[in-house]
This record gives sequence, C-alpha cells and structure tokens, in this order.
Amino acid sequence: MHLAGTSKAQTFMNLNGSTSSLTALRIALVQMAVAEEKTKNVERAVQLIEEAAGNDAQLVVLPECFNGPCSLSANTNYVEPVPGESTAPLGDAAKKFGVFVVGGSVQEREGDKIYNTCTVWGPQGNMLAKYRKMHLFDVNMPGELVSQESSFFTPGNTLTTFELPHCKIGLGICYDMRFPETARLYAKLGCKVVLYPGACSMVTGPDHWQLLQRSRAIDNQVYVANVSPARNTNHSFVTWGHSSIVNPWGEVIATCEEKETIVYGDLDMDYVDKVRQMIPVLKQMRDDVYEVTAK
Repeated sequence: MHLAGTSKAQTFMNLNGSTSSLTALRIALVQMAVAEEKTKNVERAVQLIEEAAGNDAQLVVLPECFNGPCSLSANTNYVEPVPGESTAPLGDAAKKFGVFVVGGSVQEREGDKIYNTCTVWGPQGNMLAKYRKMHLFDVNMPGELVSQESSFFTPGNTLTTFELPHCKIGLGICYDMRFPETARLYAKLGCKVVLYPGACSMVTGPDHWQLLQRSRAIDNQVYVANVSPARNTNHSFVTWGHSSIVNPWGEVIATCEEKETIVYGDLDMDYVDKVRQMIPVLKQMRDDVYEVTAK
C-alpha cells in the first residue's frame, strides 16, 4: 500500500478493510497500565494497538515510558538502542494491523548518551521518525516534587515532524509542552496536529496538564493530543492520567480519568483550515517586530 502523494478525494484503508476520508483522522490514545516487566509492557502495548485498529483507528499513540514505570531516578533496566526490543515490535504491529503507531517514549542509548525518545512507525513496518525530548524536567518544588532529568538524559536538539495522508504532525514529549515556541514552530512548518506523549505528575497535573494542552491548541490552531500512562499509586512517580484531545478552538473533544483505557477522537483537517480562516493569527504575526525561528 503506497500512501504518499494521495489526494483529498481518496481514502485511507486499514488492513481490517475499513476506509475513511483523508480529511478526517481517527486517532487512539492508549492510556495503558505500565507494569515493572518490560516484555509484558511491550506485549500489552501490541494488544492495545490491535484493539485500537479494530475500532478503526488510523493513528495509535502510546504514552511516555510505555515500556516501564516512570521514575525520577534512572533505571538502566529499561535502557536500549532504537530500534530495540521495545520499539521494533511496534513496527511489526503497525504493519500487521495497518496503522501508524507513535511509540510514546523509551530510554534510548546511543554511545555513552541516553535520550528520552519517541519513535513513529508506518503501516509498512518502517520507522518514519524519531524524536528526542528537548526540554528536560529539572524542577524543584520542595516537599512536593524534585526532579533532575538532566542528570541522566541528554536533551535532543531537533524538531521532528512526520506526514500522514491526512496531515503533517509535530512531536513533543511531556515537559516540551510548556515551551510554546516549539509548538509555534510546528504550526509554521504546516502541522495541523501536535502530539505530546507525557507522564504528568499528581502535583502539576490537576492544574496544568489540560490548561497547557488547550493553550498550545488555541495559540497555534492545531489539534493537540496528550497521552499518559494509567495511574499506578504503587510506583515511585505517580502519573495524573487524563489523556485528552483538544481541537483548534480549544475544546476538549475526548478525555478520560486515570485508569487504563483507549481514548478515541476524530480529527477533521478541514476544521483546522476553517478556524485559521476565521481568526488568522498565523498570518497576522508581526515578523517585523518579533520572530520565532528554529536554529
């Protein structure tokens, strides 16, 4: 199946035989319960990809740290090359079930460096993109939350996009969402969707998780999707959950609570164009006064 160069009049077909318009994208956010054992997590991720594909999802997104519990202290049991034992099965699943898969994130080792890395896989089983988290979670909230990701991870330095027949999509991971410049750059690059696999804490999640998501969506008139691991109070780092999809108007069109589930949303690319025509902020930026540029 060749996907490049298709027109809006054509349709996208999953391997289960379902079809849909190329102006509409059905996305599935997999808020999976992450266990201690890496192989079990990968197996569960593949099961949930199959379930999402069976419900006509075309793009399936896993959470940050899908192959092991999120931790503020490094656990090298989960460090591996990319492609590797956690990510290669995602390519196999994408091909078997005829979907695009965004692999949340894993701890990627390259040489003597470790990155927090998201991979993207196409229906041919090929890796379409790899994004390394640029902004590391170094925060100090005494008595509540202290994190120093930079003591373990190396930051990435590259914006990453990939293209579906429906649209161009930009990638970030969790803390990246707090930096509006990157989302604006994705909008300037022509993205209509920005994905943030994340693992937001119980400290900031209730106040900031959805507010940040809605802000990035309104700022840049894009769909924004956040996908978290399910909450597990036995883990040292307890995640907020509440995976959500926000449309370019800033409306939450799909969300959930904290337990394992799959959140589905139908993203209309024509609606992105409509919002941008009604309120043309991307055309009204004062490049003569200020400018956001990638280096």
